[in-house]
Amino acid sequence: MGTNQNDNTHINRFQGHSELVAPNLRNWATELDSNTVRQAAASARLPILAGPIALMPDAHLGYGVTVGSVIATEGAIVPSAVGVDIGCGMAAALTDLTARDLPDNLGPLLDRVARTVPAGMGQAHNESTVQAGRWFDEHGMPARFDHRQRVKSLRQFGTLGSGNHFAELSLDEDQRVWAVLHSGSRGIGNEIATTHIKSAAKDFSKVVNGYHLDDPDLAWLVQGTPAFEAYTADLLWLQDYALGNRAAMFATMTAELFKFVGRGRIMQTINCHHNYAVPENHLIDGVDTTVWITRKGAIRAFEGDLGIIPGSMGTDTFIVEGLGNEASWCSCSHGAGRRMSRTQAKRRLTPESLIGAMAGRTWLEGSAARLVDEHPDAYKDIEAVMADQTDLITVKHRLTAILNYKG
Repeated sequence: MGTNQNDNTHINRFQGHSELVAPNLRNWATELDSNTVRQAAASARLPILAGPIALMPDAHLGYGVTVGSVIATEGAIVPSAVGVDIGCGMAAALTDLTARDLPDNLGPLLDRVARTVPAGMGQAHNESTVQAGRWFDEHGMPARFDHRQRVKSLRQFGTLGSGNHFAELSLDEDQRVWAVLHSGSRGIGNEIATTHIKSAAKDFSKVVNGYHLDDPDLAWLVQGTPAFEAYTADLLWLQDYALGNRAAMFATMTAELFKFVGRGRIMQTINCHHNYAVPENHLIDGVDTTVWITRKGAIRAFEGDLGIIPGSMGTDTFIVEGLGNEASWCSCSHGAGRRMSRTQAKRRLTPESLIGAMAGRTWLEGSAARLVDEHPDAYKDIEAVMADQTDLITVKHRLTAILNYKG
């Protein structure tokens, strides 16, 4: 489907209530361009849906399927709806430190984190870490992985990645220190997901007769087939890998923080996916039904669930608690959501304005030109996004970053 980058048409809704903006498509976003609606509407026409697709407040155009979509399917799964960074998500750790425990200059801590947590496309540890060895001893590795994939999985375990992935040190409303991370299943997740997405599109007509796809990336896998079983086995393993990856980086990052300060311990941790799929039970026409829930750029928000919603570089992150709204398949947004593509951001925004937006934080200021596509102005207003989902979550803590590290 073609996109018009100059299309600024927006779809609005009444505050606090989802609106059906297209058949089988519920929307929570006050800022939503028509290209995104058209893409989401194509997904909403799939015959495998168990109910309306829910568009979160941060919804924006994605590859194949709209980012910020929550999709319930019966007897099938759409690999591109999960995306190529399987298990991508957030983690946050509350420490027993406060702002008073930190020195004025956090530059040396940023250097420590940069040395111990490799970040950037293709980056990895020089060799497998002890943390990786322990995790793989417990979780194993898919038997079909070849030697190269095994090495990649081991060496990239405990690493950050690129794009909008980050590690931060933040303060909450009580000046308590939090560590915050955004990362996923790294190169191995991308490689395995891409293989399944291509295979699903190639083999679709052989499995599902007579159905015309609006987009090959909307090809689904039928439950019970070998392709479905292979994909879901890899999917679930990679989701565990992503959780472990974030946990490993947490251990490293907080260890460096505590050594830097001279003391400290973790009081609470939260670790949640926002690109994933799992079987869940939901009420459909009054019946408790098991369906596959795919959250592409959305987090689980059952009643009492704790989640993490970041804004962008230069804006705050929110620790939230779910309200269990079934209209959204018990979900909420995963972040602010992009309003500019990376190409648009590089063309329209400047390193100087990024430096201004990041004033007061310790960050890789020398890399401002490289990071301009992550400028806060390239994202939706996080305040508006949070206001759009008061029926989905309540805010428990607001975190302001004082240190930011990106690949």
